[in-house]
Amino acid sequence: LARFLRAEFPQAFGNGDITIESADGETCLLRQRYDSNMLRPGGMVSGPTLMALADCAMYVVLLSAIGPVGHAVTTNLNINFLRKGEAGQDVLAAARIMKLGKRLAVGEVTLMSGTSSDPIAHMTATYSIPNE
Repeated sequence: LARFLRAEFPQAFGNGDITIESADGETCLLRQRYDSNMLRPGGMVSGPTLMALADCAMYVVLLSAIGPVGHAVTTNLNINFLRKGEAGQDVLAAARIMKLGKRLAVGEVTLMSGTSSDPIAHMTATYSIPNE
């Protein structure tokens, strides 16, 4: 899966900033290594950084369930920002498939900052699965 993602989605997985810690067809855990470019003014992790990581996590958990289907796409994404992500901390994304159908998958992602167990954001998403 990691090899497929590096080849097919290099803008997110090509430089090694985002790594797959686990993926088992139902859940996955991604880590985005801290970089000062992920901060917004005020020294907290930016919303676009969190949304992108959450979407990547949903894509990874889906592909871990259905195999390497490059054309699976997000059709809906809703995110709630709960507290600030701290500067200097990696961001973790724990994804879970809630429902997997033939054409659609629904899942959720919880984002955490560093070693804190308090979530910094929660995302739900729906993915369209193509006929391939």
